Amino acid sequence: MGKTWFITGASKGFGREWAEAALERGDSVAGTARKLETLDDLRDTYPETFLALRLDVTDRDADFAAVQRAAEHFGRLDVVVNNAGYGHFGMVEELAEGEARAQLETNLFGALWVTQAAVPIMREQGSGHIIQVSSIGGISAFPSVGIYHASKWALEGLSQALAQEVAGFGIHVTLVEPGGFSTDWSGPSASHSEELPEYAEVRKAAASRPSAMDPGDPTATRSAILKVVDAETPPLRIFFGRAPLAIATKDYESRLSTWNEWQPVSIEAHGN
Repeated sequence: MGKTWFITGASKGFGREWAEAALERGDSVAGTARKLETLDDLRDTYPETFLALRLDVTDRDADFAAVQRAAEHFGRLDVVVNNAGYGHFGMVEELAEGEARAQLETNLFGALWVTQAAVPIMREQGSGHIIQVSSIGGISAFPSVGIYHASKWALEGLSQALAQEVAGFGIHVTLVEPGGFSTDWSGPSASHSEELPEYAEVRKAAASRPSAMDPGDPTATRSAILKVVDAETPPLRIFFGRAPLAIATKDYESRLSTWNEWQPVSIEAHGN
């Protein structure tokens, strides 16, 4: 039997690639986008197996309604992919309140609402797989995208807790952590704070980070995501791309070194 997917942000980027990969192999997909016309070609090509849904993931009620409609339309939900999101560029000092809140509303709360809507359906089925599109920026951090990191680090913690909560119901959770890819994440989809001239040099250095210099091919992630969702025991976390493992290794080695160096002070803080 083919799988039934629910994918947010299915009009472009990873969401589009994965929707096409699923549909091409005979799976059914409910795909969401803020502009429904961006999904017309998928609907025309796969009239029986693709359901197009207009959705702004920041609308909690709309999230619940869309997930429920998809489940009723196809009869079940096997894979839910929280892909909708964007990157906001701005030094921490530069962030306006509205910019910070908007980033969290989409990247964190949007994923939370869709997850909350999907879990009861999957729990009743006794199976399901929730894919959270995180980032190498969900476990490491770089200048100029602090609020984006905040949204992804929060999603990581939320999802690790979720995985433990729902394991007994037959539900798997996977955090996909891509490095830099040739999507429009840093282009048309991005938003930017007003720049302060004092950060010009920091901004220049941030533009040369490793994952941005050798971007991956989004199309290559098609076979990778299918391997993840088809695995009998899927991973809680998986990197997509060549750069993330080296970044994470350096980061975690540094953390462990610092924690060990300061362990005597940590023990002192414990008291008797």
